[in-house]
Amino acid sequence: MIHGKKVVVVLPAYNAAATLEKTYAEIAFDIVDDVIIVDDASTDETVKVANRLGIHTVVHPENLGYGGNQKTCYREALARGADVVVMLHPDYQYTPKLVTAMASLVAIGQYQMVLASRIISGGALKGGMPLYKYISNRFLTLFENILLGQKISEYHTGYRAFSRDLLSDLPLHSCSNDFVFDNEMIAQAVYFGYSVGEVSCPTKYFPEASSINFRRSVKYGFGVLRTALSFRLQKMHLGRYRIFGR
Repeated sequence: MIHGKKVVVVLPAYNAAATLEKTYAEIAFDIVDDVIIVDDASTDETVKVANRLGIHTVVHPENLGYGGNQKTCYREALARGADVVVMLHPDYQYTPKLVTAMASLVAIGQYQMVLASRIISGGALKGGMPLYKYISNRFLTLFENILLGQKISEYHTGYRAFSRDLLSDLPLHSCSNDFVFDNEMIAQAVYFGYSVGEVSCPTKYFPEASSINFRRSVKYGFGVLRTALSFRLQKMHLGRYRIFGR
């Protein structure tokens, strides 16, 4: 617990057997009360490793996609009594050592969503982020900040912390099951008036780290543009979109 709040770390996993144990070993169990892994029909030994480590494991019998995996993560965390939920990728691309800082900002009520930004420190390219991904990241973030009226440094990180109230309230069921889920979730949080903060986070790109290919990146980019435009049109009462409905 931290500040009297139960902290649960959720691990949305797909073929993470090679990096799961290393990620798990660096989680701060002095403040983390529970860890949940949701395996999205992996073809490797992710579930076997999770069971050996004693992690509470949920297995999808078929692949539901990255967004579908997260939906299960958050439902399970809330059902197990989480007050603060930290979503950490088990591929070791993001350092688990930031869990305490991120959970603290939510637990004290400073923010209801905290994003771990790879951009603030200027180390994204040094950490191995491909140049095309860096350029698209910056373009999309600028576009979103304009349409969402925010000053967020990065919308595309996969390392986040949330309050129970936010996860219970947002209509996450209406979000995509694909990678654009992450982006839609931020747009929902902003639309419904939740506070969003950031911490600086180093990043590492290496063969075992998960990363979407160029084709999927393009699809994701168009999804991000669509989400931001939908947000602005609904705010201007020029359209109604399911992800911003109750």
